[in-house]
Amino acid sequence: MQDAALGARIARHLPDLVAIRRDIHAHPELGMEETRTAALVARELRALGLETVEGIGRFGVVATLRGKRPGQGAIGLRADMDALALTEQTGLPHASTIPGRMHACGHDGHTAMLLGAARVLADDPDFAGTVHFIFQPAEEGRGGAKAMLADGLFDRFPCDAVYGLHNMPGMPVGSFALREGALMAASGRFVVTFRGSGGHGGAAAHLANDLVLAQAIFVQAMQGIVSRDAPALESVVVSVGYLGAGTREALNVMPSELVVGGTMRAFNRPMQELLERRIRDLAELAAASQGARAETVLSWGTLPLVNHPRETGVLAAAARATGGDAAVDTATPPVTGGEDFSFMLDAKPGAFVFMGNGGATAGDTPGLHTPLYDFNDEALPHGVALWVGLVRQELG
Repeated sequence: MQDAALGARIARHLPDLVAIRRDIHAHPELGMEETRTAALVARELRALGLETVEGIGRFGVVATLRGKRPGQGAIGLRADMDALALTEQTGLPHASTIPGRMHACGHDGHTAMLLGAARVLADDPDFAGTVHFIFQPAEEGRGGAKAMLADGLFDRFPCDAVYGLHNMPGMPVGSFALREGALMAASGRFVVTFRGSGGHGGAAAHLANDLVLAQAIFVQAMQGIVSRDAPALESVVVSVGYLGAGTREALNVMPSELVVGGTMRAFNRPMQELLERRIRDLAELAAASQGARAETVLSWGTLPLVNHPRETGVLAAAARATGGDAAVDTATPPVTGGEDFSFMLDAKPGAFVFMGNGGATAGDTPGLHTPLYDFNDEALPHGVALWVGLVRQELG
C-alpha cells in the first residue's frame, strides 16, 4: 500500500473487519432474504454515528457521511450483500452454517470493505461533500439494483457519481483492473418450449412430431449466431444450460413437450436485439421443420456494464494511489460475466473495477461461484484503501 499513514489507520480496524467478513460468510443469505446481513450492516453503520436508512428496495441499506469541509459534491460507493445457492466444500472454520447457501462470490468481502471505509472516513471526515455508502441486496439475478432504484435510491440519496468493485481470483492481492467503456456484458436468459403430438418411438415414430430432433436443429443453428450473424469484431455468447423432456421410465415415448434453456451475453443493445431476434426465429424454424410449435421467452437480468470516461479516470487514479502504477491495468479486456451494478451506471455516471483476490501464480485458485471459493482476507485493506482514496480523489 502506497500510503503508510492510511495503512496504519486501516490496520487498527482490520481484526474487526476480518471477524465481520467471516461472520457474514458463515451466515449466507440469498438475494431478497438478507435479513440478518442487512441488520448487521445497519448496526455497524449506526455505531459510527452515520445517518442510516434500511429497507430500500426491501433489504438495501444506505448510510450517509458528510465531510467536515464545505462542498456540494456527492458520490455513492456500493457493495453487494447476497450469497449463492451452493453447498460449501472449503472445510474452513468460518464455512457456511446453512446447507445449500454459500458466499461463493465474495460479497461478504465487498460488504466488509465498504464497512471498513465507512469506519476510516468517519474517524476523520476530512473531505468536502457527501458520501453515501450503498449496501445492495440481490445482485445474483434477483434484481437488487433495480429494486433500490425503483425505491428512489438516487432521488433520496443524490449522487453525482457512483462506484462499485468486484474481487477477482487469479489477480494478485493489491492489484486492480478496469477499462473505459464496456467492461462486462449484458446477461440474459432464454427458454424455448417445443410442443407437438409426441408418440410411440418404436411403433409410430413417423406419425409423431420429433421434438428431440427439433431441439437438436435449434441448438446447432444457434451457434451460427456467434459465427455468422454477429459481426466479426463483436462478441456474443449463447450457451444451453438446460434440456428437459420425457421420462427415464418411458424411453420408448417421444415427448410432446421439450424445454431448452440457456444464457446469452452481449456488450451493446444492437447485439442484444440480434440475439433476441435470431433465437426466436431459429426456434420457430426448427419447430416448423418437424411440424411442431415453439414458444420463446427471453429476458435480460443485467445491462452491459459501461464505465463512464471521467469516472474511470478518477477510479484509476485512486487505484494507483493505493497500489502504485504497476498494480493498475486500465485496459483490461472486457469479460462476459454480468453485474447488476450496470443498472446504477445506466442511471448515473460512474465506474466499476476488479481487484485482486490472490492466487495469480498458483494456477489452481478456486474461481467465483465454485464450492471451494473463499474471499481472501488479505485483500480487505486494499479495498478499504481504494474507497478512501476514491473519496479523496472525488471530494478532496
